[in-house]
Parts: sequence; C-alpha cells; structure tokens
Amino acid sequence: MSLLLLADEQEDMVEKYLDKGAMYVLEDDGIKGECVVTDEGNGVLEIKNIATSPEFQGKGYGKFLIDFIADKYAGIYTTLQVGTGDSPLTIPFYEKCGFKRHHLIKNFFLDNYDHPIFEEGVQLIDMVYLRKNI
Repeated sequence: MSLLLLADEQEDMVEKYLDKGAMYVLEDDGIKGECVVTDEGNGVLEIKNIATSPEFQGKGYGKFLIDFIADKYAGIYTTLQVGTGDSPLTIPFYEKCGFKRHHLIKNFFLDNYDHPIFEEGVQLIDMVYLRKNI
C-alpha cells in the first residue's frame, strides 16, 4: 500500500479501483515500481496508479512500466489513458511517454479528496486525462 499511496495519497480512493484492476509490480533486484490498470470500456485501458520507489525515480522504471502495459495490451485495447493532477511533475512525464491531453474533470481533487493535495507547491484541483493509442 505504501507504494500505491505515493501516486494516490488517500487510501479509500486507492481501494475504489484496486479490486477492479490488474496490478503489475516491477522487480529488478527488489521492488522498484508498480502499476494498476482498469478496463474502462470502449477499448480504453486506464492507468489508475503508477509509482516508482523514491530512491529509484528518474531511472526509467516508470517509462518501462508504461511501455510494458502498452505492449501487453496492444491489440486488446486501442487506447491507454491516465488521469492526473495538472502538475509540473507528472504531465511532462506522461507527454514524454507519448500521451496527449484529452479532457479534464473540473474540481476532481476538491470533490473527491478529504484534504488539499499539493505537488511542487501547486494545489491539484482538476483531473487532467491524457491518452495515447496502443
């Protein structure tokens, strides 16, 4: 759970999708990261949670997980999507992985979390969805 909470810091929000999804754990001489994906229907597979252990961030493990998921589900799904806060940490990462902004859900973080969430000093308010074809 501690690794999952790096990407989604409220446990009851994680529990909403954990049983509905498939979880992948990246092991490379110990656990380096994880990814949870769910079937959203209409050919869309969603990354609900992806995290790399802090000491291994920036070493390509997150991108490796995304590439693995895209390759594994290519031909089964047409679209891989991810929802995230409008953060200077996460948006550029997903764009480097080939995702493009698709739509957003206004006030998602205000309406669904019991406390304000900040990344790099910026409060997350809207959920930004990004997509890529697989």
